[in-house]
Amino acid sequence: MANDYFKFKQFTISQQHCAMKVTTDGCLFGAWLANELQNTSPNLRLLDIGSGTGLLSLMVAQKTTATIDAVEIDIHATEQAIENISASPWHNKLQVFNSAIQDYQSTVYNYIFTNPPFFDKDLKSADAKRNLALHSAALSLEELLANITRLLAPSGYFAILLPYHRVAFFEDLATANGYHLHKKTLVQPTPKHAYFRGMLQFGFAKKEAIVDSIIIKEYNNYTAQFKELLKDYYLQM
Repeated sequence: MANDYFKFKQFTISQQHCAMKVTTDGCLFGAWLANELQNTSPNLRLLDIGSGTGLLSLMVAQKTTATIDAVEIDIHATEQAIENISASPWHNKLQVFNSAIQDYQSTVYNYIFTNPPFFDKDLKSADAKRNLALHSAALSLEELLANITRLLAPSGYFAILLPYHRVAFFEDLATANGYHLHKKTLVQPTPKHAYFRGMLQFGFAKKEAIVDSIIIKEYNNYTAQFKELLKDYYLQM
């Protein structure tokens, strides 16, 4: 059973009321995002779609001066995210809204990031809240992309975390909707395992994509790559 909280160096994530708990790949994505955004303009407006506990928003907030809005459909997760953000050093620049992204109205954002429902058409569990967090019945990738496009500035970018088996499909979908891949980082749990996640960044501007990979653990220890990204977050690094 997951702990009711996960403590980082500068903030704590309480998660007892959220179906989706803090995960290693979620933390990796948050650190990857923060690394991409930390040297950008201080006046950026960012949007976190499907914020859950608020993990990604808080990880990005630690490294940027941007204003961040977070949208979450589940009321219990929304309340948990508000609790986590209110207790953080960056509560004055983050807001959480309880809404389906399809119903969310706002002016456009410079950067949108999302860790969306993963398991499209896979076997669902008996836990309705976990199904909502994990499965794409409430928000397909096609609908997600349409709403990103609706809310993204013409000069903006967006990033997404996906299971590896959905990466090629989503790249084709984004290309068909006028986007260009700017960066792709594929993730392996260990050198002996296949890729299991993809972290992707897109924009409207055409440019040569940066493609790389990262391994989380080797010989049961975190790799130097992983430590470099997570050293400002994890207590043990």
